[in-house]
Amino acid sequence: MIGFVVLCALLAAPLGSPGQPPGKHAEERKALERALLSVIERSPLKNARITVQIRSLDDGSVIFSQHQDELLNPASNVKLFTAAAALARLGPDYRFDTEFLTDNESRESILKDGKVKTLFVRGKGDPSLTTERLYAAVSDLLHFGLKEVTGDIVLDESYFDGEREPPGYDQERGDRAYLAPTGALSLNWNSVGVFLRPGPNIGAAAVAEMEPASDYFVVENDVLTGNKTQRRFNVTSSIDKDRAHQKIEIDGYVPFEKGSWSVNKRIELPPLYLGHTLKQLLAQRGVKVKGRIRVGQAPFNAKILTVHQSETLDIVLKKLQKFSSNFVAEQLIKVLGAEGRGVPGTHANGIAVVEEFLDREVGIKKGTYVMRNGSGLNDTNRFSAAQVNVMLKYMWDRFPLAPEYLSALGIAGKDGTLKYRFEGTDAVWRLRAKTGTLENVSALAGYVQSVGGEKFVFSVMANDFPGRASTVVAHIDAVGAAVAAIGATGGPSAVIAAMTPASVVGTEEELLTRLKTYAEMGAKAEKRNAPFLRTAWRAEKDPAVRAAIADALYQSDPREWANARILLDTVAPGEDVFGRLRRAARKLNLEVPTVAPVIELAASGNAEALQRLFELVRVAEATDDQKLKDDLADALAAIGNEATNEMLYAFRVAPQRESEAALDAMAHGLVRAAQPDAPWWAGLKAAQGSLDPRAVEVARTVETVLSLKIAEAKAVTPVDVASPPPAAPAKPASSAAPSPGG
Repeated sequence: MIGFVVLCALLAAPLGSPGQPPGKHAEERKALERALLSVIERSPLKNARITVQIRSLDDGSVIFSQHQDELLNPASNVKLFTAAAALARLGPDYRFDTEFLTDNESRESILKDGKVKTLFVRGKGDPSLTTERLYAAVSDLLHFGLKEVTGDIVLDESYFDGEREPPGYDQERGDRAYLAPTGALSLNWNSVGVFLRPGPNIGAAAVAEMEPASDYFVVENDVLTGNKTQRRFNVTSSIDKDRAHQKIEIDGYVPFEKGSWSVNKRIELPPLYLGHTLKQLLAQRGVKVKGRIRVGQAPFNAKILTVHQSETLDIVLKKLQKFSSNFVAEQLIKVLGAEGRGVPGTHANGIAVVEEFLDREVGIKKGTYVMRNGSGLNDTNRFSAAQVNVMLKYMWDRFPLAPEYLSALGIAGKDGTLKYRFEGTDAVWRLRAKTGTLENVSALAGYVQSVGGEKFVFSVMANDFPGRASTVVAHIDAVGAAVAAIGATGGPSAVIAAMTPASVVGTEEELLTRLKTYAEMGAKAEKRNAPFLRTAWRAEKDPAVRAAIADALYQSDPREWANARILLDTVAPGEDVFGRLRRAARKLNLEVPTVAPVIELAASGNAEALQRLFELVRVAEATDDQKLKDDLADALAAIGNEATNEMLYAFRVAPQRESEAALDAMAHGLVRAAQPDAPWWAGLKAAQGSLDPRAVEVARTVETVLSLKIAEAKAVTPVDVASPPPAAPAKPASSAAPSPGG
């Protein structure tokens, strides 16, 4: 609360500085308008569909807008509406209960011998229950006197309906943690960490561990310890054949002497995950459980042993907004449905509660927007910038809720999804906002106080933009930073110039010197170098040097997602970047910067890294650098074995030229591997059984083209190449690579 008092004091500061001359206010707004128009007209935003509005909280006026009423996909900016409705309907002090009950036995009998026949666990949709908190609940049971469960642990999910995936989730299949399902009984955000570490020597079996360990998982670990540059492991998750456990399959390599690595996967059966973890925690405290773990419903007359309560909603909202948790958002929607329309909570009823709040209180009429889920995932929702700002202003004006609502948002340059954005600008600490990111969608909305003291709400959405998302994000950030710079020396135009600098190509001698320096820093792999390298990357104007810095930054701390993001944003196949880096690296007898990290990320299934790899393959094809060609070909062959589905998706979306180049290189890599029974071929066959016709078409085409290319290679290469098992193609043979789109 003290922090909010300080925030209020800052936001209450008078507009401008003492003695500010008349007309200065209007001049600053005009300068902002000119600067923002320059951003839109001279950036990828010009060729995108956009909706933009900036509105003063001091006088209510709209000081800048572009297509402010156009309905676009807001991505995770939808969470702004979910959070607002949850605060308004549930209250900031709302807590989520998890009840532990038993059969209709007297408390005295339980205290007498410490036994219960059945332990029921009834969930109320707590999105923040973790292993640590479940352990605390076990302590409560232990101190109550529980020593033994003679029967089953029964998990009661009746507070929610049985539908686990909200609208929009059906547009994307996979086992990634951000696709975690909902559940009235959920644990650890309905995701699990798979931790891998190398064995004692190269070639030894690597160690795989689950956090938390649980009998719910069936783990098949085929990971080996590779050399220091081998990190190509694949972790897949699925429901086991008994439909009561989750199977985790792991293969590939983890690098020797490089610490542990982790991958998060979604939980398929949330109540059973919680139940098995609970049983293990009880066993650790000496409480025996003789029966099974099963899903059921507690009887109406069951006795409550203890109730575990979550932290208050205002704390939970920080997980939602700062880290953009899809899981928390969808849990809140169902809780709103249960509290507002009755048990069981459903997605439809939860959305109806949000719509009622927006209609009756905020003033955004139902039918003027589209809201189908609470997280913003995929192509599901539509809002305008003007509507976002109406809601933001409403929450600002509602003092009992404003402190909690603002404090949940990411702080520019400091935390959440904004931790590494806006660094070095006046927006740091002054801007609090929610990000939104999907394929060809980028959004940012929130609050900002300018250097001059005026306060604003702003909303920017961009859909269907050409080129890389990173460029669009940089220009959206420039909009927010420009608003913060009102009243600063140089004003909005200066900050925009600083955030969108023109590239300056230096001399070859300078590149050689600096490439050697940053390569040495990257080779040390010291995490403490990361802040310096991040600052150097932001200030650097030579695009090739920036790429070298990005490589060193990634090597210094490859586990930090922001470093991978910078690397992928910086890699470019053109002459000014990759061409110059390749020639300079060869003169210095170094590995070409960015190649190894891109391969590493692609091997982990990163879709954007695969796209970058395809770009590099196309460029390498036109060079005489045989070592580079071989390295890329070998990488594609290995990745195809370890991440078949991701590789096929890359072929599906890549431009024609890049698909063709990648197929040529992959055929070369498979020939070099000389592995006729490579897992890649089995993966291709499995993909042809997909329910998605486009996926089937791509898999068949890729198999046909690769088979032809490998047959050509066999005619001139007397080795046992990695040809597919003999089988007639499902479609007529074609030499065309898969076309983009779909």
